Amino acid sequence: MAVKFQDPTGRLEEIYSRVEEIVAAFSTAGRHLYLVGGSVRDAVLGRHGATPPASEGQAQTQQADFDFTTDALPDQVERIIAPYTEAMWLVGKRFGTISARVAGVTLEITTHRGDTYREESRKPEVVMGTSLAEDLLRRDFRINAMAVDFTAGRPFTVIDPFSGMADLAERMIRTPGAPEVSFSDDPLRMMRAARFAAQLGFKIDSEVLEAMTAMASRLDIVSRERIRDELDKIMTSPKPSRGLRVLVDTGLAAHFLPELPALALEQDPIHRHKDVLEHTYVVIDKTSPNLELRLAALFHDVGKPATRRYDPTGVSFHNHDVVGAKMTKKRMRELRYSAAAVNTVARLVYLHLRFHTYQAGWTDKAVRRYVVEAGPLLDPLNELTLADCTTRNQKKVLVLEDRMTELKERIVELREREEFEAIRPDLDGTEVMEILGLSPSPEVGVAMKFLLQLRLDEGPIGHDEAKHRLLEFWAEHKAASSAEAPADPAES
Repeated sequence: MAVKFQDPTGRLEEIYSRVEEIVAAFSTAGRHLYLVGGSVRDAVLGRHGATPPASEGQAQTQQADFDFTTDALPDQVERIIAPYTEAMWLVGKRFGTISARVAGVTLEITTHRGDTYREESRKPEVVMGTSLAEDLLRRDFRINAMAVDFTAGRPFTVIDPFSGMADLAERMIRTPGAPEVSFSDDPLRMMRAARFAAQLGFKIDSEVLEAMTAMASRLDIVSRERIRDELDKIMTSPKPSRGLRVLVDTGLAAHFLPELPALALEQDPIHRHKDVLEHTYVVIDKTSPNLELRLAALFHDVGKPATRRYDPTGVSFHNHDVVGAKMTKKRMRELRYSAAAVNTVARLVYLHLRFHTYQAGWTDKAVRRYVVEAGPLLDPLNELTLADCTTRNQKKVLVLEDRMTELKERIVELREREEFEAIRPDLDGTEVMEILGLSPSPEVGVAMKFLLQLRLDEGPIGHDEAKHRLLEFWAEHKAASSAEAPADPAES
């Protein structure tokens, strides 16, 4: 089915103007160039996504700005676009894809094809197609199985053989063919269904959900990197919980993130603890769409199932922050996150209860310790702390917000008095060695640790007072060390 499209937001016209020379070159060569994928879907939805600005020397992006399909073979595509490109990448050519930078945007132009996974393969086997209909049939969902033939000129016509426009109107996710075939071709599409539910707020058709549930184990053949990338898109969507619920309910999450469904702890009517999984969904949705912050919200309570204990006063989860941080590192490493991301998220999980240890007011000592422990993660840690309060008791919420306001005011106050961002001892290592007559050794570290603790507890005390306190501490330290030392056998 082909539908004349009015392009109410001007999205298609904007894209066309960026690639007009390329379009003309394909027409001259007797080939078609079709815009496909998210750009067509968003134009129909009236979503005017931001087009990247043109700029000379801009680096290649990992994600194409616009996707096209064509009846030209890869060698032909390369020849057609060569005169117009700022840069070209051929790493995907054997899969039928040529990537290029044109007029400041990145294009992916793929020969009509379909991806198919062999039974135990982690990589798709590419089969070249010969028709647009075949290409669209092999795409993930009907809402993405539409095309606009730019080489046909204006007015633009949306080619929609599988009723994608109707699905957009219905806000429904369906596959062009049988969902079992689609998910067998590429099992990652099951995660994409969850992602579109989160990004667009759409429902997933019951037949699609049934196929996802029945075929969840098929996800095991997909690389961890591809799974991670899809999870990231869910986590930074407007409402991640929509997608995460789908992953848990269909059993998909159990194959790459088993810690999440494990949070569905059995409710205990006597001890009356919250459903940790539902709580986690709410916390994630309350945070701003920063990936590492959202991941910290995802993992912040994963240590609870392992630490749950009952006593006469209720249920407890002592040290779930420590246990959770270790579990976070393990899972994120398995999903191939960078070391920096792993450390940031695990640190937020480890610290997410710190705010609640300061019940008696924010003394200078408490503020210094909190800020030093948080380091550059202070702002996301505070946001996670507030998001973690999901009680319906408005009085408790207001108390928490007041305490957080008090903390922030104390931080500002101390920053005005001290070099707060670089808290360090009043003496440096060289001075410590001179005062105590030490050479570089672990003993210097002991002395520096004492001075740092002194700085945290009392603030700046000056060089002379720090020297005096250090000498007192060192005399006590040496005396204690001598008392604990074993007797010399030669003197017995």
